[in-house]
Amino acid sequence: MLGGMEPFAYLAVLVFVLVVTLPLELVLGVRVWRRPRRLLLSLLPVVAVFVVWDLVAIARGHWTFDPAHTTGWRLGALPVEELLFFVVVPVASVMTLEAVRVVRRWDVGDGARLPMPEHQP
Repeated sequence: MLGGMEPFAYLAVLVFVLVVTLPLELVLGVRVWRRPRRLLLSLLPVVAVFVVWDLVAIARGHWTFDPAHTTGWRLGALPVEELLFFVVVPVASVMTLEAVRVVRRWDVGDGARLPMPEHQP
């Protein structure tokens, strides 16, 4: 189906998610990537909880990962793609939320400067 690229299918989806959300950083200036400490503090609990969740589910046999659609690179029992999923999807979500904040001019009291000028009626 993918011409021998099946092992990279999961990675391709993750790259697609990053490519689609990258304009939010470049065009709207959401500044997610420019605030690494803040991003890391957002990611750490998510990654920690879901990595543990996955490892328990794998150990109990609740689910597996199709080796035909993963690279075979693993960190213990966890495919690298799954770990990347736990980083890429939350980053895309934070970027989307920040884009909505910029466009709607939502101030959440975090001191972050909203980059877009105010809307003129």
